Amino acid sequence: MAIGILVRDKIPEIISREGRTPITHIASDDEYWEILKGKLREEIDEYYNSGEEEDFIDILDVIDSMTEFKKYNKGELEVLRKKKEEERGSYSKRVILDDFDKLTKFM
Repeated sequence: MAIGILVRDKIPEIISREGRTPITHIASDDEYWEILKGKLREEIDEYYNSGEEEDFIDILDVIDSMTEFKKYNKGELEVLRKKKEEERGSYSKRVILDDFDKLTKFM
């Protein structure tokens, strides 16, 4: 078993019910943020390889934890997201940029 991995809150309880003894600690702020960033990468890789809805939910859960940790306001984030969409568009039209003549700040 790997050491020092971020797990869902109820995992130690589940391990205990199986008759095993989990050894845990509560992460410091710095450790938690670094581990959350790594966890996001891990979950994205899992979804990339599986395409499964459950793995996509894990990505959303990590993003929610990051949002809470940074004390971001979800309403304000949505306003900023909408503003960016109005200014630069979204990805919904599936536009693929194949080439362009000059390097610009948009890349």
